[in-house]
Parts: sequence; C-alpha cells; structure tokens
Amino acid sequence: MGFVLKTENLVKEYAHTKVIDHISLTVSQGDIYGFVGKNGAGKTTFIRIILGLAEQNEGTFELFDGENIYSARKHIGSLIESPALYTNMTAKENLNMYCTMLGVDKQQIEEILSTVGLSDTGKKKVRNFSLGMKQRLGIGMALVGDPDFLILDEPINGLDPSGIVEIRELLLELKSKGKTIFVSSHYLGELEKIATRYGIIANGKLIEEITKEELAEKCGKRTVIKTDAPEKAKNILCEFLQTDKISVGADNVIYVQETISDIGAVTNQLFQSGIVVSGIFDDENSAENYFIRKMEGK
Repeated sequence: MGFVLKTENLVKEYAHTKVIDHISLTVSQGDIYGFVGKNGAGKTTFIRIILGLAEQNEGTFELFDGENIYSARKHIGSLIESPALYTNMTAKENLNMYCTMLGVDKQQIEEILSTVGLSDTGKKKVRNFSLGMKQRLGIGMALVGDPDFLILDEPINGLDPSGIVEIRELLLELKSKGKTIFVSSHYLGELEKIATRYGIIANGKLIEEITKEELAEKCGKRTVIKTDAPEKAKNILCEFLQTDKISVGADNVIYVQETISDIGAVTNQLFQSGIVVSGIFDDENSAENYFIRKMEGK
C-alpha cells in the first residue's frame, strides 16, 4: 500500500517561532488519519502547507508516492475551518458554482448531495441550514472533482451531538468508497471511533504516530504503581509477573498494562527488595486520557 502524504522534517516559522517543528509523518492509502492536538498546536498551519496556502521554511513533503506536487493537488479535496459558502444560495447552487470555478463536470452534483445527506434540501437557502448541514455541504464542496484524498480541518468543531454523529458516519462512508482522509481535531473521543492511524501534535512537534491497533494495546484497564525506585521496581515486576507490558512514564510512575489480581503479593515482593510503594491502584487508561498525557508530555 503506497503513501498519500509523507513529510520529512517540516518546519514553519513565524516571527522566529517554530509553529511547525520538524514534523515527519506518513499517511497511507486508505487511512483515516487523525491529527490530534489542542487548539494552537499547529494543525491548521501544517494543513495550509500541504495545500500550498503557506510555504515551509525547512523540510520537504511528497504526495501520492512522489507524484508532481502541482498535479497531485488536483486529487485533493479540502475543508479548512468553516466552509466558504454562499448563504443566499441553495446547496445545489453552491455546488454548481464551485464546479464552474474548477471547470469540472456538474453531473456529479446529485451524487454529492446524496452522499452528504442534503438531497432533500431543495430550495432551502444555506443561511437557514444548521451548522451540521453547513459542515456537510463544506465536505460536499471538498468532494467536487472526485478527489482521492480529503483533508478536513476540525470538521466537527462546534457541532451538537447529532451533528457530530452525522459527520462521523459520513467520513466512514467516504472511507468505504476508497477515500483517504486526513482529519484534524481536538475531539479525541470522536477520532477514536473512526481513525485507523493517529499523529499526536503538541507545540508544533509530532509527539507520536500510532495505529488504531497499537492504541488499543496501550489502553484499557491497567495498574498504576508509585515507588521511590521506579526503574528498579519495573525490572523486578517484569520478572515477578512474567510480563513485558510494564513501563515507567515521564512522571516516574510505573504502568502495568493489565490489572493485577494480587496487589498484596506485588507490594510484598517490592518491599522485600527494599522498595517503598507509596501508591498502587487500578486505572482506566482511555484513549482520550492517553492522548491528553502525550500532549502534556507525559
């Protein structure tokens, strides 16, 4: 499976501040790639560089296995922040106008309206649409020209729960039709439901790339142990519990990626090795908690 986007040490500076700081990531064909980060982390700036709306100071990127950048961008549909819509027009008229601007076949308009769930809006003006309907129309605009790769910046921002569900179902449907999707968001719980791969960004830096399967292995119920000698305790516990699913976090806390049935035996084993246990408890490490810890450098 080839790549759709690959970046190498991408850097963008504004006023001598690195907004994008040496980001290297890969989006493979068929991915729903969740670009996870807080507001202001650099997500939109990164997207603007890929779309040619801003220029990097350092680094390179490739599209579609190294295709010419200018021709490759013709296969990309995008939605950055709020969609630019003509509010005095209908959904169909907006799509008609956009097809004219791009010089593409208008025969696809009815199919796009059906895909984004706006076939029945008729003569209703966009100014009377809900926010969710406007976002779906924005994604419909991104689908003009039948692109292979969709880049969506915060598509569920500000939506109510029903609107979020509608966008989630739409993205899954688009994936089933062969689209590769790069979606940035700080709604961690929603990304967990659709993404196949994640890139976690904080302060302009890519903290980690992780697949859906790898995330599942790291999340779930676990036991947290606080001691005065975490590295030594980790080595002892790996042998005692016969597992390698033990790590020491940046906060010097031991994480056992499974629940321990006999906490007393573990505490006693560490005590006999001269290690003081100041805390031991079970913890639900949800994907959202995992992302938050990573974004906070933990």
